[in-house]
Amino acid sequence: MTEPPARRLLLVHAHPDDESINNGATMARYAAEGARVTLVTCTLGERGEVIPAELQHLTGAALGVYRRSELTAAMRALGVEDFRLLGGAGRYQDSGMMGLADNDDPACFWQADVDEAAAHLVEVITEVRPHVLVTYDDNGGYGHPDHIQAHRVAMRAADLAAEAGWTIPKIYWNRVPRTVGEQAFERLAGALPGLPFDRSGVLDDVPGVVADERITTEIDGTAYAGAKAAAMRAHATQITVAEPYFALSNQLAQPLFVNEYYELVRGERGAPGRETDLFAGVGETS
Repeated sequence: MTEPPARRLLLVHAHPDDESINNGATMARYAAEGARVTLVTCTLGERGEVIPAELQHLTGAALGVYRRSELTAAMRALGVEDFRLLGGAGRYQDSGMMGLADNDDPACFWQADVDEAAAHLVEVITEVRPHVLVTYDDNGGYGHPDHIQAHRVAMRAADLAAEAGWTIPKIYWNRVPRTVGEQAFERLAGALPGLPFDRSGVLDDVPGVVADERITTEIDGTAYAGAKAAAMRAHATQITVAEPYFALSNQLAQPLFVNEYYELVRGERGAPGRETDLFAGVGETS
């Protein structure tokens, strides 16, 4: 019988592309180091806005199918073999942006019963037995309903899994330290002064930006910058990549962060100061 990998990482994201933007370097690093990296994506992003003109005919289910193929290509770029859709393909649909009529669709993720959705994730947790879970904060990073719901489902599933016998040792939320964000936008503004973005308050639109002191963990992704950029490029319907920045459908430039940052919200910090390893202090748990 093959022994399970000593380190196991589970990430829960709302749509294809979220994982590459937020955690691409982290996923590539741990996959390369031999950890088991498992991604659960909650929807196929059927209501995403499509950037390339030649693909703008894709909407609804057809867009979801296409974005699933983009996700497959992105995972290949990161070296991640275990990626799944919550409850299976098509179980939960994209809810659209907050405040739209799309949020009322009974089939959308925002309308899902949290315990029911969490039960699907518990199945993954009890199979994989992750040492680390990564997801969003209670605002979903920036207020998107599917991100908020992914947070609720992930945290509820962690509780239910603990009742069923597997307590995840460490849970992190995706973050960007405000100082790092400010400096990155300043570099972009100096190097590329014609970029189309309003620098006043621009960090309010970057998911997960928080005060520096809340950051507990920094993953150096320098060696995996190319893999992260390739994974982001794979999501061509949603992202335009021109290192060192990228843009979504709003065509506003954002820094492409090579280092990735986290806030430990459950579990014991494995090192004084900022951790440099999500698994710090976990050990080789069975």
